[in-house]
Amino acid sequence: MRILVVEDEIHLAEALATLLKKQNYTADAVYNGEDGLDYAMSNIYDVIVLDLMLPKMSGLDVIKNMRREGNDTPVIMLTAKGEISDKIRGLDSGADDYLAKPFNTDELLARIRALGRRRGEVVQPNAMTFGDIELDTRTLTLSCGGRSIKLTLKESELLEYFMANKNTVLSKEMIIEKLWGFDSAAEANHVEVYVSFLRKKLKFVGSRTVINTVRGVGYSLK
Repeated sequence: MRILVVEDEIHLAEALATLLKKQNYTADAVYNGEDGLDYAMSNIYDVIVLDLMLPKMSGLDVIKNMRREGNDTPVIMLTAKGEISDKIRGLDSGADDYLAKPFNTDELLARIRALGRRRGEVVQPNAMTFGDIELDTRTLTLSCGGRSIKLTLKESELLEYFMANKNTVLSKEMIIEKLWGFDSAAEANHVEVYVSFLRKKLKFVGSRTVINTVRGVGYSLK
């Protein structure tokens, strides 16, 4: 999963991003509401961790704008305030969950996993299945029958993206935005290289699952 952290306390934002990366998530951090909204509207994130009190634009205004524009990315709202009224305002504005600071990081991770499952992208907390393959997103292990192989983080993210969008054609542009970010300098050949790596590893474990090339459009998992 790709997660966006919008938090104006830079040390906290960076600590959360580091924590998420250690869990094999892809994480980006921004430090004000305007940047948070810009990044959120790229539609490349699976979950957004959003602070309520932000400079330039409040977390409430960020989520109101997101929902007004049809962006339904799950949002966990963070705030230093624990009053019921703040929780209600956040949820009424479109937040999916709520945590008051200080919070336990294990609880935050559990809530992120729950939102991922609710969105239908994760079958179990750490595992995804498609056809005859299983991907353990915690250990970055691809398995088929009795054979398994370790993936790199980027390979795992790419396979996870394919598995979450099974039988859907994903363009190279969509893959670049999802895996590298919408402002990345990554190019189409980066996608081609990682697709090639994944195809070899699928073949290694003896899987019948293939990554089809749809000429002029992109790729799909079959």
